[in-house]
Amino acid sequence: MAKLKDDLEAVRLVANALEGFNPDEQERIIRWAREKLGLVPTSSNLAGTRSQIPAAAAPSPAESAEPSRPPAAAKDVKSFVTAKSPKSDIQFAATVAYFYRFEASPEHRKDEIDATILQDASRLAGRARFQRPLMTLNNAKTQGLLDSGSEAGKFVINTVGENLVAMTLPSQSGSKSKKTKPKKSKNPAKSGTKKKK
Repeated sequence: MAKLKDDLEAVRLVANALEGFNPDEQERIIRWAREKLGLVPTSSNLAGTRSQIPAAAAPSPAESAEPSRPPAAAKDVKSFVTAKSPKSDIQFAATVAYFYRFEASPEHRKDEIDATILQDASRLAGRARFQRPLMTLNNAKTQGLLDSGSEAGKFVINTVGENLVAMTLPSQSGSKSKKTKPKKSKNPAKSGTKKKK
């Protein structure tokens, strides 16, 4: 007989798994898990989520009074890009997509970006303008950092791009380029030669 699935037990397992992470990390992990499961949040199910939580799993008044996510320090694209220091145009495109989706002030948030937004972000961030911004966005998609958006020319950051911007940038590996492998000497094999006494 198949074991019946218990909603409350699943909630407890998720809550236990998220213990020890800060609120930003918890939000990101839950968002990635939703995307992995193919659950796309909508405004309607976000609004109804709290009312559907069982009483045993609902947070206490003290917990709910605490803000779920502290406000981001960077509220403009220039300071965010400076903090993340993307090393290429493709990383810059992912950084811009991440900023507008998660870090911009609520009235400026955008789920998708396009060539115009990318070009405007380069101007605001003090970077050189793109010759072909749409090609940069397509290249970022080819590299697996962005996905196609709701229509042609629009792009949305995916979990790989999120991981790059949130966890990898700014890159601390400045020594990578300096490392060079020592060349192996191609001396003839010395088998059969005896040491001279």
